Amino acid sequence: MSYSTADSVAAVTLDDVRGAQKMLSGVARVTAMEGSRYLSRLVGAPVHFKCENLQRTGSFKLRGAYVRIAGLLPEERAAGVVAASAGNHAQGVALASSLLGVHATVFMPTSAPLPKISATREYGAEVRLHGQVVDETLAAAQEYAAGTGAVFIHPFDHPDIIAGQGTVGLEILEQCPEVRTIIVGVGGGGLVAGIATAVKALRPDVRVVGVQAEGAAAYPPSLAAGRPVPVRHPATMADGIRVGQPGDVPFGIVRDLVDEVRTVSEDNLSSALLLCLERAKLVVEPAGASSVAALLREPDAFEGPVVAVLSGGNVDPVLLQRVLRHGMAAAGRYLAVRLRLTDRPGALATLLGALSVADANVLDVSHVRTDPRLGLTEAEVELHLETKGPEHCAEVGQVLREAGYTVID
Repeated sequence: MSYSTADSVAAVTLDDVRGAQKMLSGVARVTAMEGSRYLSRLVGAPVHFKCENLQRTGSFKLRGAYVRIAGLLPEERAAGVVAASAGNHAQGVALASSLLGVHATVFMPTSAPLPKISATREYGAEVRLHGQVVDETLAAAQEYAAGTGAVFIHPFDHPDIIAGQGTVGLEILEQCPEVRTIIVGVGGGGLVAGIATAVKALRPDVRVVGVQAEGAAAYPPSLAAGRPVPVRHPATMADGIRVGQPGDVPFGIVRDLVDEVRTVSEDNLSSALLLCLERAKLVVEPAGASSVAALLREPDAFEGPVVAVLSGGNVDPVLLQRVLRHGMAAAGRYLAVRLRLTDRPGALATLLGALSVADANVLDVSHVRTDPRLGLTEAEVELHLETKGPEHCAEVGQVLREAGYTVID
């Protein structure tokens, strides 16, 4: 069933969200609200994390999936459900279906991280790998639904999904009644639409701000056009919000109820993930850290108390390693430098001695000796260093230059 954007707000009401909250009692956790001293100092007002990364299946997606599947007619449940997802929605549908005794088939792209594939299977779903990107996976799931009669469970474009996600907003108001601003990561828009529906009905004075990755920001142009418009080739490390086009139902709610949709860079996302891990001791995926990224990018833009929703924690360990290194680089704590030296015995030891004086930790060293740009007695060395911040990076460069080394990059 499709819904027009004109009817979107009416399609989900506060009563729907409250009904979803009752339905989810004993199923979804009331996730913790944790304060952040670092961000509170940065913003100049209390900042709290709403920890949906600690929800069952590792994200808020269980809420909407359970409400949607629980609302199916008996004959629809008997036909089973099908979904397409690279991770969080897949796991939410898998667990919700298992709890409700419904057979679930989940299509996932062949590039999906192995931990997410394994978790989806362990929650009870039949997993089928198809396509390189989610769009191809989505088409396969819809074709399966048309051929088998299984009910397609959309990740964000349905009132029941939005009502389920809106229970996060009710919990925020109960846990932090003094809140003035709520910041939420945005992909298709189901979570921010649900939160806005609940919050604006009870506290219209609270500002609701959505956040998208710059490379996958479909909402700003869509809001400017007054209708959902696609972004071609959305690209971001934050796969949880890498959505090419808003859904019709959430778009109408975002248009009418969400105060602002901001964007953040990949560097902002990396730094936010690193901050959550180091300062809050919370494992958060890049999409889940997007709210924190917005605070880091422009801390003076938000009236406090602020609640930043950490929407998920299902991060692939390989990606986590890359993102942490990127975050360290963005924070000036990881330095890659290329330089030239005379290729003679002991030259590398002398170089490392200079770095020791600068108190830089050497992570990796690579040599290039055969290159037409190099002289007969020259070698090029690339060093990956762990540093203490931007000032220390500048100090390392100065020490190398004073030692007579030619720093190329």
